Amino acid sequence: MSQATLRYTRTAVGLHWLVAGLMIVNVALGLGADSLPEGWVRPAINTHKSIGLTVLGLALLRVLWRAGHRPPALPAAFQPWEHRASHAAHALLYVLILALPLSGWMHDSAWKDAAAHPLQLFGLIPFPRIGWITAVDPAYKDYLHSLFGKWHTWLGYVLYVLFALHVGGALKHQFIDKQAELQRMSW
Repeated sequence: MSQATLRYTRTAVGLHWLVAGLMIVNVALGLGADSLPEGWVRPAINTHKSIGLTVLGLALLRVLWRAGHRPPALPAAFQPWEHRASHAAHALLYVLILALPLSGWMHDSAWKDAAAHPLQLFGLIPFPRIGWITAVDPAYKDYLHSLFGKWHTWLGYVLYVLFALHVGGALKHQFIDKQAELQRMSW
């Protein structure tokens, strides 16, 4: 099989790196917001929300692209367990790339002060909150806000572990196994 047939399409590569970069920025914003000066916290959180919703849209594009474009076959040198692990990790990454922004959007929609702080993408484009969540009783909404916040946090922890495994696996194949793994997802 030629090297060209082992590469992802340019669109898949672009979406991969764009989503990965935005998610890394969002992790930094999410984890670092509490350590920012008080006047920067709200803008950082609003940017975090905007990036999260952007990632959700890009993730949906990725899923649609992936549905119509078969990924390149894994190298024949991979062991059967590596094939299974790769497929499982990628499936879980797709789930997380969708579930994290959705859980964040749900968390934000249940925020008690949501009505006083309209959601806007990057401060420019009004964006709706999830209607059925905003419409529930305030006491239950507070419970949902806490619940969805916990989901969002724990999904983030799973992402950190899976991200480390994903990067570690790619680096192992590239530098230890001497396979052209990084070139499959490069420009």
